[in-house]
This record gives sequence, C-alpha cells and structure tokens, in this order.
Amino acid sequence: MAHVRLDGIAHSYSGGAAEADWALKTLDHDWRDGGAYALLGPSGCGKTTLLNVISGLIIPTRGRILFDGKDVTALPTEARNIAQVFQFPVIYDTMTVYDNLAFPLRNRGFPGPEIDRLVRQVAGMLDLADDIGRRARNLSADAKQKISLGRGLVRPDVAAILFDEPLTVIDPHMKWKLRRKLKEIHEQYRLTLVYVTHDQNEALTFADTIVVMHEGRILQVGSPQALFERPQHTFVGYFIGSPGMNLIDCRLDGETARIGEAAIPLAGALKGAAGTAPSGALRLGIRPEFLTLHDAQGPGRVEVAIRTVEDLGNYRIVTALLGDTALKIKLDEEAPIPADRAWLAFPPGRTLLYHDDRLIEASP
Repeated sequence: MAHVRLDGIAHSYSGGAAEADWALKTLDHDWRDGGAYALLGPSGCGKTTLLNVISGLIIPTRGRILFDGKDVTALPTEARNIAQVFQFPVIYDTMTVYDNLAFPLRNRGFPGPEIDRLVRQVAGMLDLADDIGRRARNLSADAKQKISLGRGLVRPDVAAILFDEPLTVIDPHMKWKLRRKLKEIHEQYRLTLVYVTHDQNEALTFADTIVVMHEGRILQVGSPQALFERPQHTFVGYFIGSPGMNLIDCRLDGETARIGEAAIPLAGALKGAAGTAPSGALRLGIRPEFLTLHDAQGPGRVEVAIRTVEDLGNYRIVTALLGDTALKIKLDEEAPIPADRAWLAFPPGRTLLYHDDRLIEASP
C-alpha cells in the first residue's frame, strides 16, 4: 500500500485561462496508507478526473503526485502499481472466472501456487467460488462486476485500489452486500481504497474518511459524523443528509440571529465569533433532525405555520413556514405534531452560522 499525496494538483482539459475551464482547481491532499476514502460529490464536480490523475490515465496540467514521497506524476499507469475498478465491468468474457482473476497475477509473474491461493481467496471473499470454472459471458451483470472488483483486489502488492462508481450496474440489495464486503476486506487487509460516488449512502457506509468535492474543489474532508454535524460549507450541509441542512438567510442583532422578526438565540461560544463576522451573506444552518416542535410558547421558540407532513415509515418530515421561509423538521413517527400553528426551537449548540457559505467557527 502507499501514502498518496496530491501537491498543488490542477487540471484543465482545454488549457484555458478562465477558472471555468479547469476541471480541477488547485488541490493539496493526502491519502494515508491503508485508509478507506470516499470521494463524494455531484456529477461533473471532478471526482473521476481526480481519480484518473491518481491512476495516471490523466497527466495533470499543474502539480505533482507522490507515492510514499516518490514523484510519479510523469509515470504511466502500469508503472504506478495501481488497480482501478470502473463503473462498468472490465473483464474477458471468453475467460472463466478463475482466469479473469488470475490474469493480472500471471502478467506480473506470480508463481502458480501463489496465483491459485490468491484467486481462490478472492473468489471466496466475493461469493464467486461456485462460479469459478464458468465463462464470464454466461454470468449476470452483478457477477461480472464482482469479477471486475476481484481483479483489483487479487493483487497483494498494489499501491492503492481506485473504485469509480463500481456498483452502478448492481441491484440495490447486492450493492449493500458488496459495500459491506469491501469494508470487511479493508478492515482485514488495510488496503488503501479510494471510492468515487455521488451517492451519500454509499460514501457513509463504506468510508472512514469522506472527501466532498464541488466544482473542482475539495470543500471538506472528515468522518461521516463530522460532515453531518459540522459541515464547513453550506454545500456540504445541503448535499449530505436526507433532507439536507436547512439554510436560512439571516442578519445579526446583538447576540441573536434574526430571520425576519424572529429572534434565534446563538450558542455562547458563537456569540463572540458572530459579533466579528463580516456583514452580508449570513445564513443560519441547522439539520432537520435537530429542530424541535412544540405546542406552546417558550424561551427561544419562534412561531411557525405547519404546511405539510410526510409519513416515511419510522419518521416524518414536517414542512413549516417561518415567515416566508420553508423549513424541514425530521421527527420520530410518534412525535406529536400541532395541526396548524406551532413553536419551533433552534437548539443553540446545533445552530451554525455561515458567511459567504463558509462556517463561522465558534470562539474558544
């Protein structure tokens, strides 16, 4: 495995001078040896470009890629000792499952007994043992993609394994099983894995560390809990969570934030930071899970109008209006919900403040 470092990486397919021409803006990032990462973001944000830069399929316009301190920027893919699994299966249909898994090992001169041991080990991991003698063309799309995954996992000397949305063709139940299997494999063998996806559920269930990208930039790197509880950028708050974070234009008034005429108390540690915040472009951020509804007035509560209630089985989503601002509130299925009017509480410790989309950090 390898420690992969991106040093000032940037890439433009057109070579244009305008910022919009750059698929990757300047990036500095470390992928530690043995880490399991998810590269998360919407389509077109630069995830696959970044993955292809790491693998050597793309030479970046600027910057360096280092594996364990060695500059590999100019090295071709085959010299980087990288395994890459693509969105659709890349296998040999006329070969058996066994020969597909053995192919990368034979190319690298592994001895026969070692090839047999590794092939059977990976086939067992991926539940392919019963099909090991069958030709790949006779298998389902799920099984073909498992072979493709296995071709990446079978090499014990690989520096890193890169997954580019590898479960697109897999049915939902099998996706869940394979994500769990990959996580188990990582925990057992401590491989360096980088998994590209636009699906937050895939990212949250697979990775120890999530890298959120938007418009060619890395916005935040952290654990699933950190990204959920303290998104550093409003896009991260919006993109992660179902529903995403409520983001509300506000203004500061002493030690409170105001949404229209409603006063929202701020946490003690945030008051000092808010007092020095630049004017303009201020927004409150709070997760639907952290808002609470009440049927009576109380300290710090603001009046809202109940508009809709969606029953989603074990929880409900309430849409309420605070003035002209619609807010989402996520409640347990048994929680009481007033019919028309209610009072909404913003827990100060869960209420975040953003300036120009960046989190204002609380004073220590």
